Amino acid sequence: MARVDVCAIISAIILATACGPGDSARAQQQRAPAGAAHVGAAHVGTLPDRESLNSGTVTVITAPIGGPMSVMGSDMAAVLDEGESLRVLPILGKGSAQNLVDIIMLKNIDMGFVATDAMEFVKTEYNIPDIAQRVRYIAQLFHNDVHIVARREIRSLQDLNGKRVFAERSIGLPAARTIFRRLGIQADIDSQTDPTGGLQKLIDGQGDAWIASVSKDAPIIKGIKNEGGRLHLLAVPYDRALQDIYLPTAFSSEEYPNLVPPGARIDAVAASTVLMVYNWPENSERYRRTARFVDALFGKIQVLQSPPRHPKWRDTVLSAPVQGLVRFKAAQEWLEGARAMQSPTTDGNPAEFRKFLDERKAQARMSSDEAARLYSDFLKWQRSKETR
Repeated sequence: MARVDVCAIISAIILATACGPGDSARAQQQRAPAGAAHVGAAHVGTLPDRESLNSGTVTVITAPIGGPMSVMGSDMAAVLDEGESLRVLPILGKGSAQNLVDIIMLKNIDMGFVATDAMEFVKTEYNIPDIAQRVRYIAQLFHNDVHIVARREIRSLQDLNGKRVFAERSIGLPAARTIFRRLGIQADIDSQTDPTGGLQKLIDGQGDAWIASVSKDAPIIKGIKNEGGRLHLLAVPYDRALQDIYLPTAFSSEEYPNLVPPGARIDAVAASTVLMVYNWPENSERYRRTARFVDALFGKIQVLQSPPRHPKWRDTVLSAPVQGLVRFKAAQEWLEGARAMQSPTTDGNPAEFRKFLDERKAQARMSSDEAARLYSDFLKWQRSKETR
């Protein structure tokens, strides 16, 4: 039922009885904001409070349009929006490496999508030895598979020594630099081209391989016509030197019939894509703002994992750890609190959470989605008490 403004009704009655029809209309016009447009009886809105709007907005840097990152950023803006208290503002970025640089350096960027192999690339490219202390991760979202499309004559990674390899900065260069450095391969890497331009140069015979770290079933790769079988997907072994960054994966002929022989399986590696955030001090407004975002993201993850949202959300495992990185504290506390709720012997948050539910007469039996949403509401309630 809509809330009734009793004072407004009383004022209207008094005005109507004290004035004639003409006087009442003039009085209403005088009360209207200066310069407001009147179209019939249309309601004239007011701008939101500037301070509230800014304190509730977080920015997420994604990637160029065409991949899952940009769509997932749009999904977050649609699902997590809570008016002035939380607004997610996606920004198109230039890929993992540049996203990581932007998270560290740009004042207006709160967090962004970053593949884990970009960490080592940026660390060595810009000589930032303490990069792991400058950032934190919120959650692991999905994986990017490292595709190496090579000429038929290239049968192993070692065959790329001294060869020309195209690896555009936004989708392939971090993987190329990291894998080649760790496996001792000295290739001539050409990164001065766009993704499709590099692939076309390989097809035209101007190089020996092309590297892209993208989601499996990528249209750009599935669309290679490959007349005469001149190209193929090169295997990347799950070498011990790669295991602290990459996970094992494989490509099948069902996934890439144009590049994998029928019935064959090509070994490959994949890098985790995480939602990364600057390591904001805990007492800062940016930390509190990001913590509110975390509450909303974790509390509504099942909504994001349902249609019509991007299917890559279904690969997201909030509790999955990321080797070599520290989780953002508010995210870690959310997960610990959710786990503690399942243990009746745990003190602290679970008892307070049960009190929170009792006050709201919440059902004892609820779905996991409802429990997650209520737990996020509980954390907001706790933080509101702390700031009083």
